[in-house]
Amino acid sequence: MGNYDDSLAPAIGIIGGSGLYEIEGFEHGAEVVVETPFGPPSDAIVTGTFAGRRVCFLPRHGRGHRILPSELNHRANIWALKSLGVRWIIAITAVGSLKEEYRPRDILLPDQFFDRTSQRADHTFFGNGIVAHIAFGDPIAIELRRLLAESAKELDLTVHDGGTYVNMDGPAFSTRAESETNRKLGFDVIGMTNLPEAKLAREAEIALATLAMITDYDCWKIEEEAVTAHSVIEHVQANAANAKRVLAEVIPKIPLEPDWPEHRALDSSLFTDRSLWPEATVEKLRPILARFLD
Repeated sequence: MGNYDDSLAPAIGIIGGSGLYEIEGFEHGAEVVVETPFGPPSDAIVTGTFAGRRVCFLPRHGRGHRILPSELNHRANIWALKSLGVRWIIAITAVGSLKEEYRPRDILLPDQFFDRTSQRADHTFFGNGIVAHIAFGDPIAIELRRLLAESAKELDLTVHDGGTYVNMDGPAFSTRAESETNRKLGFDVIGMTNLPEAKLAREAEIALATLAMITDYDCWKIEEEAVTAHSVIEHVQANAANAKRVLAEVIPKIPLEPDWPEHRALDSSLFTDRSLWPEATVEKLRPILARFLD
């Protein structure tokens, strides 16, 4: 079910805006349309090489930004990337700041999430006869986050290493009461997309880290212009340019072999005995479970 090739060399996945693959030195290979058992991903995946590494770019909201955060098919997106051999993901995402010191056009590298989403049943690959409970106390790949921090600092960008990303549904931005509550709880940034990606990447044994690009102060900072789609566009464009610079710096630093703890996350997570796995579920999850099926 779906198209999966387990002979592919390990690749680096980039989830973000549709223009991120337009970085100098990226050799464009092909656009790959992946069929998945969970439905279609957000768009075709742009594959190619950068600094000798296989790289797969997926525009999160589709080219032209056509998909709402609540409409994203996260399972299809992560399944598709894993089926192409992706073992590391850099997730680039726009966020609102919940603290004075985190300014628009700064970068924050979250190390924690808080879940305010309402579609959590869709944020796991498991069920239908196979039970798994992944460890998620440290939801971000520590080593990949370290490489992102190092790369951003080398480029003299303002980067905050660590912080909590609170994930809301959207598509409306927060009310002021919600924003103030999130601030009182000590959260650092707010967004609408990244937590499901992180959960599913961990289940798929992909090491994920997030490059959170700050565009606004949510709506709590009343002396600032209220956050609207149009008020943040210049920040979004500047952040995209900085994200490309960070990608060009960090990709060559990522190891060739996937041997971090995240790459064996299922070793201590699968509860159902192998002899009881339904064949239909095994086929559906073949890219996820491939190393257990030999």
